[in-house]
Amino acid sequence: MWQFLVLFSSGCLLDPMLFFNFYIFAASNEALREIIIDHNRLRKFIMQKKIQSALISVFYKDGLEPIAKQLQELGITIYSTGGTQKFLEDLGITCVAVESLTTYPSILGGRVKTLHPAIFGGILGRRYEPQDLVEMKEYKIPEIDLVIVDLYPFEETLRTTSEEKLIIEKIDIGGPSMIRAAAKNFKDLVVIAAKDDYASLEKLLKNQKGETSIEQRRAYAAKAFEVVMQYDIAISNYFNPGISQALRYGENPHQSAVFHGDLTQLFTQLNGKELSYNNLVDVDAAVQLIKEFSASSHKVFGIIKHTNVCGIAERPSIKESWDAALAGDPESAFGGVLVCNGNIDKVTADAINEIFFEVLIAPAFNEDALAVLKTKKNRILLELKADGAAIKAPSKSLLNGILEQGTDEGNFSKWDEVGGRATTDEEKENLIFANIVCKHLKSNAIALIKNKQLVGKGCGQTSRIDALRHAIEKAHQFKFDLKGAVLASDAFFPFNDCVQIAHESGMEAFIQPGGSVRDKDSIEYCVQNNLAMVMTGLRHFRH
Repeated sequence: MWQFLVLFSSGCLLDPMLFFNFYIFAASNEALREIIIDHNRLRKFIMQKKIQSALISVFYKDGLEPIAKQLQELGITIYSTGGTQKFLEDLGITCVAVESLTTYPSILGGRVKTLHPAIFGGILGRRYEPQDLVEMKEYKIPEIDLVIVDLYPFEETLRTTSEEKLIIEKIDIGGPSMIRAAAKNFKDLVVIAAKDDYASLEKLLKNQKGETSIEQRRAYAAKAFEVVMQYDIAISNYFNPGISQALRYGENPHQSAVFHGDLTQLFTQLNGKELSYNNLVDVDAAVQLIKEFSASSHKVFGIIKHTNVCGIAERPSIKESWDAALAGDPESAFGGVLVCNGNIDKVTADAINEIFFEVLIAPAFNEDALAVLKTKKNRILLELKADGAAIKAPSKSLLNGILEQGTDEGNFSKWDEVGGRATTDEEKENLIFANIVCKHLKSNAIALIKNKQLVGKGCGQTSRIDALRHAIEKAHQFKFDLKGAVLASDAFFPFNDCVQIAHESGMEAFIQPGGSVRDKDSIEYCVQNNLAMVMTGLRHFRH
């Protein structure tokens, strides 16, 4: 009957007959009889696992110390390798050398350390399979309950050298193998494949005294497979440059995706993980936006979210432009793609570092700024090359063919002042800026600009008046006074209602392409109320 105990303590799912037989057996056992009285206690008995041994082999040691000390306090046996073993022993932490299990030293210049049945048997052995336990005992293979492994820095090496020998040596073999093995056997093991999970593991060890639930182990396994997948994609892309780049997934996790092209022609990636499908879409939007300001004498900072501009400002310094861009909509900026036309200095990096963002694109980064921004391993930093904004005309596949079009070049084809008065110099500058911003919002789009700062926007709406209402609501949400602000619309006003609502909110200058059969309605309202209106003759629909 000992097989029942093995099976139940493993956390496996049992068939009904085996479960019934366990109950019969348990009825004659005092301790087990107590357990089955409470279903939750029974489930915990089945699903909880206590860590009694750990294998640690990492390239980066930062953040490892508190975990290792916690393991030692819990009396957990630690197996380790090479540099990791030395690091731990220097901290006064007792380790068992992996070589004592394999009976082989690290060979072939460190290429072979852990690739051995004594290690992989301890990871892959199923504690709920009696035959596995028999074989592990026969071959003196210890059970391993926790695997902490990170991978050689392949992507980081690519960014620092083009020497193939150095790059090839950073292709990890044992690391991904151990991670995959531990993740596969999540019913029995915890696997930590990235230092981003160190904090949660430390908390788990402290609060649960080394015990883990099946849900926790499965969650760590899912993250581990993601890490290995991303690593393999980076290696594949290295060996297949400029042909196609397999992405982790498409717009959603259940969609596959491939990028065809060579991003190294546009950027030098200084930090971070592989660009995802959604990253690439937003990066394209960001680059298209910032190239509009390539000739600007001032610094422009833009924030992109789901291809829309959610913050942008022009100021004398890069730090001032960042502050103003963020103030336009600090909520939407979370998780966005950032882009600017000036060098990132340390004071700006310190400010940017306070929020979570996916990607930062700039023509250059100061070294002390990079030191700040690289504190987040997955944060993507792209240095835009001088000719990097030269992107080909857009195309998309639809129906049973491919649709191509020319790029939406330019801001306006004419400047017709048709309102009740001429624009002031300040209004003209803001209207020009507003029209560019509006061009980079999804239709129907309205952009509200004040002092070269986006203070409200409405985009992707099915009616222009809804886009305006949304823009005004956004401005009020962040306490902007719209008196003196200007309004840009990506297409004509079909009625005078938008101009009237904007005027009631404090705006007195408008820019739009014109072209409606009822243009005169908006023009007449501006004339009657002494408002400025410019018609550009150039529509900027964006679908």
